[in-house]
Amino acid sequence: MIEQFKKDIDNGLSSSPKTLPSMYFYDKIGDALFVKIMHSEEYYLTRAELDIFQNQTQQMIDQLQLDKSQHFELIELGAGDGLKTKELLKVLSQEQFSFDYLPVDISQNALDQLEKSINEELPKVSIKTQQGDYFKVLETLNQSKTPKVVLFLGSNLGNMSDEMATKFISKLSQNLSENDKLYLGVDLIKPAKIVKPAYNDSEGYTRDFNMNLLRRINNELGANFDLDQFSHQPEYDETEGIAKSFIRSEQEQEVKIEALDKSFHFEEGEKIATEISRKYNDEIVEKVIKNADFKISSKLTDRNNYFANYILNRTKKQ
Repeated sequence: MIEQFKKDIDNGLSSSPKTLPSMYFYDKIGDALFVKIMHSEEYYLTRAELDIFQNQTQQMIDQLQLDKSQHFELIELGAGDGLKTKELLKVLSQEQFSFDYLPVDISQNALDQLEKSINEELPKVSIKTQQGDYFKVLETLNQSKTPKVVLFLGSNLGNMSDEMATKFISKLSQNLSENDKLYLGVDLIKPAKIVKPAYNDSEGYTRDFNMNLLRRINNELGANFDLDQFSHQPEYDETEGIAKSFIRSEQEQEVKIEALDKSFHFEEGEKIATEISRKYNDEIVEKVIKNADFKISSKLTDRNNYFANYILNRTKKQ
């Protein structure tokens, strides 16, 4: 893992413009910060999707066409703390559906915490945590012919470029069987006055989350980033529908990374791209799934129409 981390940081800071992979937000500190972000006043995304899970649970079950007589696997990619999913698990358990819950996450810490909370809050739910890369896990799971429902929530798809998202969804469909389902959460395009504060909250959690990347590089790779000389810079283009996060160098400076035995030069005002968050509408979703064996079967939105959950049915391979 450390070798891949070194390689990704080297590649990102050597590129022009500079980038850092958003997957490295998540360590023990990053996990805790993201939970705080999700509960912050400005971060509407979690509340909007939670609204769907709390108030339209039965519609979700009906539209997923779940059958009590047939055992299935409920697979969640990037499960995090499972806040929203627990609302669905609660009803599935109460109504005696036969299923295994398989949360997949890159963070073992997040999975350990989730397993502990599920065992305490929903002891009848069968949970089988899966640590690692989504597709490596899915390739393993695909060896069984058990029907699958894959949850990809929180607009995680929006952290990819449209090209990457299209490839991701296509590859995901290849790892599923006919009539399997994908339950896809996406943030909808909205005015900047709603979106931008979600990535620049008043408590500074999003700033600390972004800057945690530099902290990790300092701690794990022996770098000398002076965090006081870098700042969090969020941007949102309402027309484009994409929020972007950057780390901005406040002065011209050199940063040494001991593990790479290299120094990197930063100009004053130079930005490191750390994350994008694409916002969607029906047209963009259709474009993203165009190369995949998926068909939209239904869609649920929250009461403010901020967020949408699309149910995609895995069709027969063309």
